[in-house]
Amino acid sequence: MGALIQAQDLTLGYGSTPVLQGVNLTVEPGQFWCWLGENGAGKSTLVKAIIGQLKPISGRLTRDPALASPRCLGFVPQRCEFSESLPVSVREFIDLGLAGLGLARAQRGERVRQALAEVALDGLERRDFWSLSGGQRQRVLVARALARKPRLLIADEPAANLDPEAACSLLDLLKARQLASLTVILVTHDVEGARRVATHLARFERGSVSVEATPC
Repeated sequence: MGALIQAQDLTLGYGSTPVLQGVNLTVEPGQFWCWLGENGAGKSTLVKAIIGQLKPISGRLTRDPALASPRCLGFVPQRCEFSESLPVSVREFIDLGLAGLGLARAQRGERVRQALAEVALDGLERRDFWSLSGGQRQRVLVARALARKPRLLIADEPAANLDPEAACSLLDLLKARQLASLTVILVTHDVEGARRVATHLARFERGSVSVEATPC
């Protein structure tokens, strides 16, 4: 099986201003990548390129053709983009993430139940999303991405606003999914947590990216 993502001497930026230059990395199926770096170091810029929102200035970014399908790519944002003034149940929230997949209602319901079981929130389909704790909400965000049954899951600092216990639990959840064959890219500031779960690290600094494998 070939690489899911391959960057070769890649330069990315906005307009003619580069943010990242000379990026070389390869994401293989089943790996767990952690991307480390300060705010503005280019982590989100590379994410945008991978999900097709940004074109390279130069170099090459190759994606497995399957990732062109929304079915194969899951994304977990740092926080929910919905307003708290909008009432939504856990089931409705996850179901919205299945839009465009052409699934029947019964199939969507089963996907929701399976995803909640995967994140250890079984039976909470009818709960108000906003009544959950911060850690539970982040697990629901992960469940929404997992319900699509992706080949690659990208999580953009999903534990940034959680207490240490909830953050550790969320990392363990993502690690368990990777061990069950999912490929994960986690954007994070948590160096200790990254070294605990990652198979590969990418450090973003001063417009460049350095890559290292971990003993994980």
